[in-house]
Amino acid sequence: MRIRRRGDLADGAVGAYSVLMDKFTRLLTVAALLALSACAGGPSLGPQPVNVNLADGPPSAEVFRAQDFAWSTAIGKGGIEGHVGFSFDGVRYTCKGAGVILTPETLWSRKRISVLYNSPIASALPVEEVRARTPNAPSGDYSAFIRRSTCDSADRFTFSTLPNGAWFAILVAKPIGGKGPDMAIMKRVEIRGGRIVLVEL
Repeated sequence: MRIRRRGDLADGAVGAYSVLMDKFTRLLTVAALLALSACAGGPSLGPQPVNVNLADGPPSAEVFRAQDFAWSTAIGKGGIEGHVGFSFDGVRYTCKGAGVILTPETLWSRKRISVLYNSPIASALPVEEVRARTPNAPSGDYSAFIRRSTCDSADRFTFSTLPNGAWFAILVAKPIGGKGPDMAIMKRVEIRGGRIVLVEL
């Protein structure tokens, strides 16, 4: 049996302390990487609103707040060039002459879109089905923040002067020949770096 001396105990304590500090440093590194990953992988909403009244509370998915849409009112360099080539059950659809709306993404509008279209990314559903879901969607008057365009005879539409951020492009397409339901088509589009984004619906 070996008898430990005082120096041996001190060396052992230093070694244990070094091991603990090494583990702690690794844990901090992993936590930082996870935080960065979460930021990169989560939904990218529009820029944070300016002049937010903190007394109104933080942005909410349930409560409509006009200030959460404020970022979308800026004049930007981005744009969308869209085309509808949708078909259903072998029937081609057209949006000729139909209105196209662009809704800014906030926590609230993302929740509303998810309820109406069963997805916050992309969807094509019969108009009647979307209307039936309306009573279950968060309510609020966001019409002042919607941008509008119109499909031309080639089923194309454009939006310009958009600031960076995420938007929901929505339109109603009709079956060519009239055989089939009117379809509400939605797609999430993200503007980055003031670029023009090509969108196929």
